[in-house]
Formats: sequence, structure tokens, C-alpha cells
Amino acid sequence: MTRHTPEYLTRASMMSLRSLAAQQAMLEQAMTALQTPSTPAAQAEKKANAKDLDPKDFTQPYLEFMTGQPTVFHATAYFKETLQKAGYSELPSRENWAGKLKPGGKYFATRNGSSIIAFAVGKAYKPGNGLAMIAGHIDALTARLKPTSTKPNTHGYIQLGVAQYAGALNQTWWDRDLSIGGRVIIRDPETGKTTVKLAKLDWPIARIPTLAPHFGIGMMGNNNRETEAVPIIGLDNSDISGASAAAEDAEPLGGAGSFTSTQPPKLVKLIASQLGVKDYSTILNWELELFDSQPAAVGGLDKEFIFAGRIDDKLCSWAAFMALLHAKSDENDGVIKLVALFDDEEIGSLLRQGARGNFLPITIERAVEALSADSGATFGPGVMGQTFANSFLVSSDVTHAAHPNFGSTNLPGHSPRLNVGVALCVDASAHMTTDSVSMAILDRIAEIAGCVNQRHMIRNDSRSGGTVGPMLSSAMGVKAADVGIPQLSMHSIRATTGSLDPGLGVKFYKGFLDHWEEVDREWVA
Repeated sequence: MTRHTPEYLTRASMMSLRSLAAQQAMLEQAMTALQTPSTPAAQAEKKANAKDLDPKDFTQPYLEFMTGQPTVFHATAYFKETLQKAGYSELPSRENWAGKLKPGGKYFATRNGSSIIAFAVGKAYKPGNGLAMIAGHIDALTARLKPTSTKPNTHGYIQLGVAQYAGALNQTWWDRDLSIGGRVIIRDPETGKTTVKLAKLDWPIARIPTLAPHFGIGMMGNNNRETEAVPIIGLDNSDISGASAAAEDAEPLGGAGSFTSTQPPKLVKLIASQLGVKDYSTILNWELELFDSQPAAVGGLDKEFIFAGRIDDKLCSWAAFMALLHAKSDENDGVIKLVALFDDEEIGSLLRQGARGNFLPITIERAVEALSADSGATFGPGVMGQTFANSFLVSSDVTHAAHPNFGSTNLPGHSPRLNVGVALCVDASAHMTTDSVSMAILDRIAEIAGCVNQRHMIRNDSRSGGTVGPMLSSAMGVKAADVGIPQLSMHSIRATTGSLDPGLGVKFYKGFLDHWEEVDREWVA
């Protein structure tokens, strides 16, 4: 969730609860299938009713996803690979989509390697029919390496130049085990072709050390992020030992003027080794970032919590994605079921891979154009206007759970609890898209799917966050609502949600995808 500037109102919490909806067990093989890398595809074939999903079956797969996909690039690659295993076909944006789409087909498109849109076309789809859409984000607060990340050694420490992405490098980043991952741009010297490879070191290599309290300098948010939150990644005491520990790196790796000559030599060697690169000059650039390397884990007396990094928002996004894989498909489905996961939400969504870009509208337009041609229908603004008028968007981003220690931030009746269900998020100043119509629609969805919908709204004396909902809803003119899975410690390097919450999210989002068309028909036009 993006934190807006002060003039915007905020969120807080607390809501009246209904009793938990009955949770019936899925097929017995679900847990076994979920333990394998191909789990989503295998699990999706079962096509259980939303009300029959057991949230517990999704806890371990979510933990594995969170630990294994620490960056936005790794998450996107995971979603892409999983979709391909589930029978989805990629639609490259540079190619003509004519003749490639048909009712009953399943497709996806990516942008920048950090945003992805996947959709399944109903078997009874006709041009002008609507879409059941879920949109969220997969970027998270992080610290990215600067273009020149080499820094002079300080008192024997090798340090790393990083820049905060959104609100990272806050006080929760101190004394954490940090590793590095991201994407690397490489040119093949034999073919002359340039490609992108993903890298991820599987042990902590960086740490931002606090100063002992004995020195009387506070360490809780009063520190300079440029000079006092600089990670250490190694030691080099060659200046006092007499030996030249840095002699091997006296010549710039990759040659003078190369990209790698601006990066810490040992880090270059580590990344090159992992990717099988022998000529350092072929590494043209990279986008690497620090991430908390501690694995995601369950906790609590009854293992009712999940403790993990990057919950905002690899929680709602993963749940929505899994819901699409589990969504039912029958001969009467007339809508397109779509999930869009964006980059850059935490910094305003202003780039082409963000929700303010044209990625979602142009993907829908191109898909409808191709489907119109396939059916022999005339394509134009009228078809697109009809399509959007018949559509509904669920904007999905984590929201604040009721806090046990800061009760003054909770709004009675509007602060969701963990392990209960998703929350419909309302903002009187329209920083959320939810209104009375969309709330009624989603409460009906929850009734059919056997879910409990909570409520979330901020106090009048709090500051609001933002989501991708308003920008997407206004751009397309579609009905919309904001839905969030509750969490504690938003924007901390490590946060908390309920161990059932990923599965409860899947349950609700699947219910929406499966039943939106049915519920829409219940309304008087």
C-alpha cells in the first residue's frame, strides 16, 4: 500500500465480526499436490467450489513462495512459469494478437519483467461481455543498489551504496540479515544478443549495524539514511596489515569504464559465478536490491501467525493469482476472468509497469479486439464501452489489522482481525473505490462463497494509504471495490498476518471470479 502525502486522510481499524464461516475440507490430495513446484497447476485441476476450499491448505505454499521469490522480478518469473504449467499461453506485446485468442483460452502478458496480467476467457464469451478483474501490486519496500555502489572502505569495512525504494531503510532495517537479488543485464559475446537473467544469493551478505545505546544516540527513526544506514558487506584491513588484500582487484573488473568497475569487486564475482559469467565486461548493468533473508514462517502458540518480509503486497497478489488458477470454467461462462499484478505501487504507480500506465487498458482492448475478429464481430469504441460497463474490478491490497498495543489507532467496528476474512475498505474521501453498490455486490459474493467480509475504515485523525483501485477504476470507468487482507506492521521489513489469511484470500477471490457474472445478473439494469 502506498503511503500518501499528509493532506490525504488515512486508514486505521476495527470491525464488528460475524462468526467464522464454516470451512469444509478440500479434496484429500490438495495438500500433497501443494507441496510440489507444479502445485498450482495440479491444484487448479480440482476446481473445487470456493466454499469448499480449506484455507489451511494454502499456508505452506504461501510460505514457500514468500521465501523463494524475494524481488518483484523473481515473483513475476514465478507467476509466469506457473501460468505456463497451468496451460496459459503468453501474448508478447510486440506481436500481433490476431488469431491467437478464442473463447475458452487462457493467456498472460508481462511488462518490464515486473508486472503481469493473466486472464481466462469464458467459453460462452461474446464481444461486449464484461470482465471480473482483480488488481494488486507485487513490489515491496526495498533498498536498491546505486548505479555506482562501490564505496570507500571505512575502518576496515567494505560498504555498499544503496538507495531507498519507497519507505525502506527505516528503523526496522537495522540489524537484519540482508541478502541481494534482482535482475542482471548480460550480453552474449558470441551472438551479440543481450538478455536478462535473475540472480539471488541464498545467504545473508549485508547488515546495517546499529550503534550501541551506550553512546546516547537514538536509533529509532532519527538517523540519516545516506550516511548512517549504509550496509556493511565485508572486511578489508589491508591498509593496516601491510599485505595487499585488495591486490587481486587492483585492475577494475571488466576493464576501466565498464559497469562492473563501478561495483564492489567481490560482489561482481559472486553474481557472475552464480550466472556462469566468465567475462565481467559482458555484465552491462543490473537492478539488485537488498531483502530480508529470514525465511517466512508460522508462529504463535497454535501457529496462527505468519511472520514474513514483503507481505505488502505479496499476500493479496499471491492469493488473487491462486484464485485465478482455481477458478471454475464451464460452458456457460460468458466473462473474462483476469488478475493484474503491478510494479511501482509503493512509489505512486507512475511508470509504464505501474497501474497508472496503460498496461491493463491496452491489454483488455487488444484482447477484445482479437476476440471480436475471431467471432466476426465489429470492433470499436462501442464494444469497449460496453465491455467496461459490464465489468467489475476488485482492487486488492493489504490493510491494517486491529493493533493490540495501539488501541487508539483502531476505529471501533472498522478494524479487521487476523484469520477471519478479507476486509472491504472504505474511505469517505474516495482514496478507496468501495461504495454501497460494490459493498453489496461483494457481500453477496461472500455469502455464496462461504466467506466472512470484514470492514476497514480510518479514523478522522489518521492518515490514509492508497491503492491501485481509484486510478484503474477511473481510467476504465468500471465499477470497483477495495478489498484487503489484514496485516500488522505494514511497511516494516518483517510483518505479520494470520496463517489462514492467504487461504481466506484465495477463497474470497475465487468466489468473486466464479460468481461475479451470476451476481451481476441479480441486479436490475
